[in-house]
Amino acid sequence: MYRRILVPLEHSGTDACIVEHVRGLARHCGASLVLIHVADGWVAQHHGQLELRESDEMRRDREYLDRQGELLRGDGFEVDAVLASGDPAREIAAAALREQCDLIAMGTHGHKLLADLVYGSVASEVRHIATVPVLLVRDLARAGGARQAPA
Repeated sequence: MYRRILVPLEHSGTDACIVEHVRGLARHCGASLVLIHVADGWVAQHHGQLELRESDEMRRDREYLDRQGELLRGDGFEVDAVLASGDPAREIAAAALREQCDLIAMGTHGHKLLADLVYGSVASEVRHIATVPVLLVRDLARAGGARQAPA
């Protein structure tokens, strides 16, 4: 079904939810994983064009991706990691194509309408611009909700 799954990580508690979900999916499909984090600080956004050194933020993000990748490799998964910079939604959609992924699986906070309007929603933007399927997994623990049984 899926051969290569792109997993955007935001370096927050929501990451555990999507990583846990993707473990089962990737194992079931025999898929490899591509972890991506999009650094969006000032240095990260101007890193290439101004030939700046990697910022502390970017270094921490790279270390985080490496740790997450090692944990998944330890569980037997084939994992690549990409640290990108710029607009998160555009970078995620572009990475899916560049890395030949056939699914983007990302965690969401479960904001309500007003919060999405105020904070924006990378997940919402990704689902509008991506050319591969997007799986959104809501982090119920961080959203403050409990899982409900279907009616």
